[in-house]
Amino acid sequence: MLLKLVLSVSLAAAGLAAEEQVTFLRDVAPILNKTGCTSGPCHGAAKGKNGFKLSLRGYDPQYDYEALLYDLSGRRFNRADPGKSLMLAKPAQEIAHGGGLRFEKDSDYYKTIYNWIAQGVPFGDPAKDSVVEMKVEPKEIFMTKPGETAAVKVVVRYQDGAIRDVTRETSVESNIPDVASVDVKAAVKGERVGEATLLVRYSGKFSTIPVTVLNPKPGFAWKPLPQYNYVDQQIDTKLERLKIQPSPVADDAAFLRRVSLDLTGLLPPPEAVRAFVADPAPARVKRSKMIDRLIASPAYVDHWTVKWGDLLQTSRKYLGEKGAYEFQQWIRDSVASNKPYNKLVHELLTSRGSSYDDPAANFFRVTREAKPTMEKTTQVFLGVRMVCAQCHDHPFERWTQTQYYQMAAFFSAVGLRAGYEVGEEIVFDQRSGYEMKHPKDGHVVKPEFMLALNQPLPVPDDQRRRDALAQWLTSKDNPFFANAIANRVWSYFFGRGIIDPVDDIRASNPATNPALLEALTNDVLDHNFDLQQLMRTITNSRAYQASFTTNEWNQNDRDNFSHAMPRRLSAEELMDAVSSAAGARPHFPEVPEDTMAEQLVDPHIGQEGFLDVFGRPPRESSCECERRSDFSLPQALNLVNGKTISDAVADPKGRVAKLVLSGKGDGAIVEELYLASLNRMPTAAENDLGVKYLAGGSKAGRAQDLLWALLNSKGFLYIY
Repeated sequence: MLLKLVLSVSLAAAGLAAEEQVTFLRDVAPILNKTGCTSGPCHGAAKGKNGFKLSLRGYDPQYDYEALLYDLSGRRFNRADPGKSLMLAKPAQEIAHGGGLRFEKDSDYYKTIYNWIAQGVPFGDPAKDSVVEMKVEPKEIFMTKPGETAAVKVVVRYQDGAIRDVTRETSVESNIPDVASVDVKAAVKGERVGEATLLVRYSGKFSTIPVTVLNPKPGFAWKPLPQYNYVDQQIDTKLERLKIQPSPVADDAAFLRRVSLDLTGLLPPPEAVRAFVADPAPARVKRSKMIDRLIASPAYVDHWTVKWGDLLQTSRKYLGEKGAYEFQQWIRDSVASNKPYNKLVHELLTSRGSSYDDPAANFFRVTREAKPTMEKTTQVFLGVRMVCAQCHDHPFERWTQTQYYQMAAFFSAVGLRAGYEVGEEIVFDQRSGYEMKHPKDGHVVKPEFMLALNQPLPVPDDQRRRDALAQWLTSKDNPFFANAIANRVWSYFFGRGIIDPVDDIRASNPATNPALLEALTNDVLDHNFDLQQLMRTITNSRAYQASFTTNEWNQNDRDNFSHAMPRRLSAEELMDAVSSAAGARPHFPEVPEDTMAEQLVDPHIGQEGFLDVFGRPPRESSCECERRSDFSLPQALNLVNGKTISDAVADPKGRVAKLVLSGKGDGAIVEELYLASLNRMPTAAENDLGVKYLAGGSKAGRAQDLLWALLNSKGFLYIY
């Protein structure tokens, strides 16, 4: 009887094993990925889970195969009785499993892994079993209303030419599940009006599917607005398709405030507002002239020097006092001369010698080592975050761990040594001992570009290899370089990038308007990386000049630039705005008395004061996320009770004091304070209320109260 039982079990196992050949590469690894075994919360975590580690999202199938076979001396398999294997018993919860139930015992996944074990756990042949192409359908999902559904289909082609439908094993995730949800069978449902993107991932291949859920409200009729340039054309094309009506342009006063802050970081003075509003020239003509005037101003240089100082980390912490000053001055000169962007970046990456004589060399003094220098370079200038690939292949992108070290190898020969002056350092090319080694097996990694250009560039193996990197990175053929700066500059005028975050460009984070981004990128290339020209194009567009007032069709739009989105003033902008409105000057230690916040060299001046409370970045990294634009309780308390505003309002040489001493009437004082702070005339109701308040007591004290109230209003704190 026992012999019959053993024979029947053996025959059953043989029957399962007799099915088609099962390999780890083609069949088992996709199951581990789909069921979450290789995910971050499970065995794909940096240290694994419960003593067992797999590669994150299965990026290294060879590693996973060997871990399964050899970890715990191969105890995860029972070749004599596959059903007793830990690899099956745990996910099927026949024995305790911290990860819970992954698949049922009667499921196809169980059967596949059973057969694989019974067949001797073959790895497979990468020359045959590797996926070479993945096709995803549909290319786009367009729903006319919430509640509609669609199905995703994924088909792959292997090295040996075999075709397989792998939809069930494919990971399909929505970046905004409350717009478009996805179930385990890759069925998509529109949950609410909006746009989302599906990330489709299978065996190292990635693809995305845009999902749009339209507003079902009846009665929409597109009403064309004037289009000032290609920006409006590209935006309107999408808005009409999405049934979103854009807002018309803002009035002259609102435009002047917005463009002045965006281009120079400063409020326009009252006399400038009066003159601009009274100018009888056509709006587009006088606005274009104002844009040119602002770009040509010294304040423009101050403002954009701050932005580049943030990205390049101008800070005494890394560079010393003289180094920070020299680097800031180099940035200022580059901005003032409108140095072509590709030339600026090329100079940074190829700089050598004294950090005082060639200030661009300070670029290397912050990061100092090859790997952080590469990470900073790709994030700032290409918008690509390579940091994830240092330990493993990027989980959401095509970049591999090997590519990480190939790119880092371009900087491995950069050396730093002390100079002859105090605080000076010399950047030089090492002649030996600069090999970059791969952490897996210790082999020397040769420098190699992360992607090839249409015209291949030679990659030298000597110590001057970063010269080749600079040429490759700044090339017009590089698909990331111009694209990244066009997107970044756009974000400075709209509060968000077309790809957002701007320094996280990847397939799973697509552009909200690809055609618009492509047009902006072409503009950068056609004008030889002239960033001032790009700014003129953007600020002259109707989209940039649009009102923040919404209509019934665009009130919920946050991604398609159908109306202006109020943006809180940055720390430096806010402090300088307080000074401008109050007619006072800020007081900073270590610098001349007439220094404005946007003229400071680094974040150590005025540390832990008003600027830091309102989100000035410490310049510890090159991420845009360092600059905070949120609102918090400490900020509110600082505005209401802090010395910065109260001292500025009560300054004996300030605006209020001068207005009162000049003998101006109450109406004129109210008008001047509104123009100085909100950059517009008060409404009739505001004027009457202000005049009534001033007449009720001490004119000086009450005028200070009025200005204090204006400086604490949303109209003052935001660009709109």
